[in-house]
This record gives sequence, structure tokens and C-alpha cells, in this order.
Amino acid sequence: MPLTAGHRLKMSSLALSIMLGTIGPTNGQQAPTSKVAISASDIGGTVVSEHGPEAGVWVIAETRDLPTRFAKIVVTDDQGRFVIPDLPAATYRVWTRGYGLVDAPKVDARTGGLLDLRAVPAPSAREAAQYYPGMYWYALLGVPPQSEFPGTGDLGNHIPPTMKSQAAWVDTIKNMCQSCHALGSRGIREIPAFFRAGNDSQTAWAIRTQAGQAQAYMAVALGSLGVDKAYTVFADWTDRIAAGELPFAKPERPQGVERNVVITSWDWADPKHYQHDAISTDKRDPTVNANGLIWGSPEESTDLVPTLDPVRNIAGEVRHPYLDPKIPSSLDALRGPSAYWGEEPIWDGHTSIHNVMMDEKGKVWFTARLRPRENPAFCSTHPSAAAAPLQVSDRQLSMYDPATGRWDLIDTCFTTHHLYFGHDPDNTLWTSAGGPASGVVGWLNTRVYRETHDAAKAQGWTPIIVDTNGNGRRDDFVEADQPLDPSKDKRVMAAFYGVMPSPVDNTVWGQSMDRGFSRIDQPGYIIRLDLGPDPARTALAEIYQPPEGSFGPRGLDIGLDGVAWTALSSGHLASFDRSKCRGPLGGPQAAEGRLCPEGWRLYRFPGPQIRGLDTSGSAEHAYYVWVDRYNILGLGANVPIASANGGERLLALVNDSFVSLRVPYPLGFFTKNVDGRIDDPAAGWKGRGLWTTSGTRANFHGEGGTEASPNVFKFQLRPDPLAH
Repeated sequence: MPLTAGHRLKMSSLALSIMLGTIGPTNGQQAPTSKVAISASDIGGTVVSEHGPEAGVWVIAETRDLPTRFAKIVVTDDQGRFVIPDLPAATYRVWTRGYGLVDAPKVDARTGGLLDLRAVPAPSAREAAQYYPGMYWYALLGVPPQSEFPGTGDLGNHIPPTMKSQAAWVDTIKNMCQSCHALGSRGIREIPAFFRAGNDSQTAWAIRTQAGQAQAYMAVALGSLGVDKAYTVFADWTDRIAAGELPFAKPERPQGVERNVVITSWDWADPKHYQHDAISTDKRDPTVNANGLIWGSPEESTDLVPTLDPVRNIAGEVRHPYLDPKIPSSLDALRGPSAYWGEEPIWDGHTSIHNVMMDEKGKVWFTARLRPRENPAFCSTHPSAAAAPLQVSDRQLSMYDPATGRWDLIDTCFTTHHLYFGHDPDNTLWTSAGGPASGVVGWLNTRVYRETHDAAKAQGWTPIIVDTNGNGRRDDFVEADQPLDPSKDKRVMAAFYGVMPSPVDNTVWGQSMDRGFSRIDQPGYIIRLDLGPDPARTALAEIYQPPEGSFGPRGLDIGLDGVAWTALSSGHLASFDRSKCRGPLGGPQAAEGRLCPEGWRLYRFPGPQIRGLDTSGSAEHAYYVWVDRYNILGLGANVPIASANGGERLLALVNDSFVSLRVPYPLGFFTKNVDGRIDDPAAGWKGRGLWTTSGTRANFHGEGGTEASPNVFKFQLRPDPLAH
């Protein structure tokens, strides 16, 4: 961006001040700061060490002068220069962080100043490794070898017989452990002394997994892995690290376009709470809610929905109501004492707000628990119940109007987990159920709901029926546990986890979780649901397993080109392009999900693989995937971006290569979602950005401990590392 005459005058004054030594601290070797052009709202300069200019390191500026803690992060160019642009007026603490370094002392700075910052090489490999992303540490896990599967139970190897394969064991680690915690973060890879006191490592692990209010969920995961086997593996891992074992691979510093990133973060919510998702706009139209509030979903931790005003830097909250005072609370959960919080129960949620979405009018929708599990009477007589009766639902729907402060609490017969608006005139809201128990896909016709406020009339659901008789339409069907009937179709007892209405046709896509660790023994699929004229009676599904050698789909999105994307626990990003299918997609084989292997393409996530596993995969794990349909970030239209928690980053696939956008501060970045918003189409990169939030259930495991609040993060990509 060209400098105005006023800017040139300011730059001349700043350069003169630096030559006279009257502005900005010099914290190391002299460097050519006068060659870095900044405006009055920037901080710029250079980073050098005893080895000279330091390229590809992060410079962090943080302030607590604003209504909520604010930080901005940039990367140095190949000469060690940096510009931190568009900072609110405040006093900042500025420091460097990078691979091969340890944090340099923080220096005070104000906007409009130039700095010569000193980078400090790490004095040892161990100290350098403390800044590595978590997956470099959990790649040291000693996963049981293939020969131990299927498990032989308590009389054998302590792996349950329901755990059929090593792939299922790894998928469970990633999708039931890593999906809630930053597994390799320092708070996980080191056992707190509170748990170690007088105990061996296995006992310490047993105690720590019973601490806090999530122990019931952890018990399910441990039971799937085999409790004793899991404690043995985790104890061996933390013992080896405590004894000095270090990651066997090293991360690379940002390269190329990765150095153009600008990351802004704000504190929101309470350190005792966590966030699952955040939303900034209508994902179908990224200009909705320009410069408006960011909204969060706090799941089990609280009923307080956090908000962030990113223009005024103000964090707030709105309390989510519920229909029935008898619904359970997180306070009721069993818990053991915490190494961080002692006996205090830090979660007090009733509504279990999992996912949040915004519609075309800027109203905010949630999947939220409103009542006890038992369904109301209307569910048994609802037209959709003819094909799939439902007795319970664990979570329903709600809508909040920020303009009026009104809540609509919308009872549903089906369980909700994630939600997404369709592209039809009715703005149908499609939902996933999460787990496979219900085996249905549910929806709410928002036009009908807005006109009538009749939740029963506006909703519907369908089972997942596959065309196994091959006639191209939905017929009578056999249940999932029954053998094929050549005259009928077949139900698949799966349910959507990710859900995505197609932007190109009258279909809705979903992704179901791998169940290879349970009695169901069902692989993960992506599912295409052709709705037909009356979805409750006519919807027909196609199911597709990932290619041989890959496994564990999680999350789903579709580009404007119709290509579907999902992240795999095997350490891949995967695309599925149905237009490439050559053979028939119905018939008996359709129930296996192995038709159209030619539609798949795999992209190995960068980074190390867990030691001893197939190196065609990676230790990296992504909770979800989002497609940048409208080129909001600037890497191109229809670019898939994975929420890659192992690497503490976003991973964008551009021309078959990954662009890594790591968040180095606070350590342990962990996110579950992304969306993009355009605040000002005429402002170039400054008028747009991607938004997300820290999604770990335990922010206190990361940098900052019990004082660490959840964060909102904004990612922008400028033309070069010095643009301002």
C-alpha cells in the first residue's frame, strides 16, 4: 500500500529519532530498522541473534490496556524484518519466538515505533523442543503393534476384543482423546506432581483421568482402548519424556506465503470455561454481520454464551435459557480433585451448547439441550416417525436475535450436534446427531418456523437408506442388522457428525464416525443424501468409505465445485469428487461403501508419523475441515482448510501443497472450526479474515495455566511480510 505524504513525514521523523537514539529500545545487535516502513498504528523493526538476522520467527505484541487482552502476531521476512500492522493505541509488550530459539526478554513499545529485537538461540535441544507443536511429542506414543489386534481382553493383552485393529486404536486416541485436549501439550505430556505424589506413573494416570468433570467421557474412551493398556501406554510415554526423551523430528520455520500471515487474538469468556465453536457470519454469505460480534458455544462448561466485539475490543456474554429445570447440569457430574482447581467444580452448564451458526439475517442458532432426554408426545405421531420412530433426543435447537434479545427455544425429536443452513428458498437448517444411536438426519424448515412458530410442523427427519436393490429410488427397506433382500433397500445405522448441504444440487452430505472400537464395528463414511421431493419418505443415501490404508473421517465441507472434503485420523486430508465415479452407485455392494474408489484423493498431512506406524500417514489430527469458497483468506477459491490440532495450526491445501499457519502464542493452540468474514470488500486483505476460537476443554493445560482464558483468533494474509 503506498505511503501518504503524512506517512512519509512520520517515517522521516521516526528514522531521525532512531538515528538520535530517542525512540524504541535496542535490545541487541544493530539492524537496519530505517528500511522498515511503518505508519502511526504499526510497530516494526528487525530481529537478529548472534547468528545474524533471524528469518521466519514470530514477533508477538500483547497489551492489557484494552477492555480485553489483545495480541497480534507476525512473521519476520528473509532479512529478519517485521511489521505488526493496525494496532490499537496502547502500550505493548513485544517479544520473539521461533523454532531453535527460546523467548527473548519482552520489551515495551508503543505504536509508531521501530524496534531492534534480540533473538535468543536455545541453549539445548530440550529447551528448543518446548516450543514444538504437540504432535511432535505425542508422536513418541508407543502404540500397540498390529499383532495385538483384535484385542484379547483382560486374560490377554488388556485390549478389548471389540477393538479390531491398530487403526481403530489410533482413531480412538485421536477422535476421543485428542479431539478434546491438546494431547502433546506440556500439561498432558508431563504429569502434575499433584497426581504423582506417592504413586507410580500408571496410578498417576488413573487418578488424573478421573479428575474434573469429564471423567465419564474419558472412561468411555479408556474402556474402548482397554483401561490397563491405555494406562501402560500413557505412563510409558510420560516416563520416557520425564527421563529426557525428545521428539525425533523437528518442525520447520514458516516459509514463503506462510510469512505473510497476521494473527490477532482476544481473550473472551472465563478461564474456567471452554469454547467448542465460534461464528462470525452466515457461511453462505460472508458479508453478513460485517464488523459485528463473534459468538461462541461453550458446550458443557456453562450456559453463558460469549461474545466479542472485535472493533471495540470488548468481550461480553449472554445467558442461554432452557425449557425444563430438571435437565442435568455439569455440576452433577462425578469428579475427582483437579491438579489445577482442587475440589472446585468449574463447569456449571445445563444447555450443552455444541455448535453455533448464523443465518442470513444475522440471527444466531445453536444446538443446545433444552429439556430431559425423553421426547414429547408429538414425536410419536409425527409423519417422520413412520419410517424412524424416536424416543429420545439429547440436544435440540435455539435461536437468538441480537437486535431484540429474544430467544426461541425449539424442541426437536432428533438429537442435534452440528448444524448448517441449506441453499433452498426455505433456508432449511440441517443438523447432525453426532453419534450413531438415532440413525437419522434431522432438519428444520426455518421459513415455516418463522411463519408459524410451530416446531413440530417445521421439523422432519429421515433414516439413512441405501439403494441396495439398485432401482434408483427409495423402497421398503431392511434394518441395519438384517441381511440384504434383493427386492428392498437397506438401512445403515449411521448418523451424520459433520453435515453440509451441497451448494450445487439438492443433496445434503454428511460424515459418520468410525466405530471400529465398538460392538457396532462400522467404518466411518462420507454420506450423500439425495433428498427427493419429500425427504422423510424419499431421501436415498450413498455411502463411501475412505480408501484402503486410510481411516477415521471427521468433519466435512463442500466447495462451490461440488468436491467434498474430510479430515482422516490416518493423518490425511481427503477429497471425494462424485463426478469421477464411473460405475453404478446402487446395488448390493452399495451397503459396503466401497463403490467409486476413483472419487477419492488423499493428501498426507505434513509432520512426523507416530513411531512404528505406516509412514504414508501422519501424527497430525484435524478436528474439522472448512472450505474457503469465496477466497476470503487470499489463497484461492474453494481452498480446504483443516483445523489441525496436532500441529497447533490451520492447514490450507493450495495446488496440492499445504500452507501451514501456526499459532505460536499461547502454546497449545487448539481449534475445532473456522469461518471467514468480509467486513469491507473494498479494503483488500485488511477487510477480510478467518475467525476461530480455542477449542480445547482444558485451556489451563496450555501456556498461562489457570489464568488462561479462551481466545478468539483472526487470521489474515497480506501480500508480503512488511505490508501495512
